[in-house]
Amino acid sequence: MTDSIAIKVATINDLDGIIKLQTANQASQGGTLSGGLTANQIQEMMTDMPQIVAIANNEIVGFLLTTSQTVNNNRKVPIVDAMSASYKGSADSYIYGPICVSQTQRGKGLAQLMFQKLLKLEPNREGILFIKSDNIASLKAHEKMGMHKVSSFHFNNADFDVYAYLSQPKEDNNL
Repeated sequence: MTDSIAIKVATINDLDGIIKLQTANQASQGGTLSGGLTANQIQEMMTDMPQIVAIANNEIVGFLLTTSQTVNNNRKVPIVDAMSASYKGSADSYIYGPICVSQTQRGKGLAQLMFQKLLKLEPNREGILFIKSDNIASLKAHEKMGMHKVSSFHFNNADFDVYAYLSQPKEDNNL
């Protein structure tokens, strides 16, 4: 199933693959991403927090991007600002997303694997995300990952749900 797929923290060498997958999944291309990030924005995110990628046959087939509130506040992305006005989150919270899996790899659990990697790297922090309210597949996938709806907002003639989660470290039975 996912034996030949590697999940790792992205490096600058992965930037072109992330951009390529992001472009292929924009709404204008029939995808479900609500916006796009520039190479410079993703690079800045790489220096701030872990960005997770899934790689198969030397190709990026999935990514999970994250942004701290500090970096987000310096950027002023209108849709993220609308989400933040709807739900602030905790002082140390971060923005989860976008997350994207290539069409050929969907249904194989890659979103969950990338999310689990992120939780290990960012324990005890609240993650906040938004999903277009009519994106039922994404809503169900994120609920299955243990995220819960905390708010909603309207932006550019569309409705969005705000989800949040608190990463919990796995219990250590040796304590």
